[in-house]
Amino acid sequence: MLTPQEKESREAELAELVDMMSVAIQQDGGDLELVSADVENGVVNVRLTGACSSCAISSVTLQGGVERILNERLDWVTEVKSGIDEDIDPLLSAYLGRGNYVPQYSPDLPQTTRAPAD
Repeated sequence: MLTPQEKESREAELAELVDMMSVAIQQDGGDLELVSADVENGVVNVRLTGACSSCAISSVTLQGGVERILNERLDWVTEVKSGIDEDIDPLLSAYLGRGNYVPQYSPDLPQTTRAPAD
């Protein structure tokens, strides 16, 4: 069982790390949200929002980035549950994308094509 100070320390470490990762994710029009954290048992639940909700590589961001970083930097983390905001309108999510955003193909979204470069 953790002391109140240990719990507070873990919560602060986690919040700081999520904030740090959020800055990078915001550059592409998305965001990282801490949904819940059981710092006693090491279970963290996060969600990508904004443009990340319709991004084709959101699973890579979650598994290769967010989950990996949480597990590597916080030795008390035993499980990371993650997902995307499925409630956001796909058109709004796509509109928010910028930077390295890779839109997910959806027949509901307007598709654009570019002429090949000469």
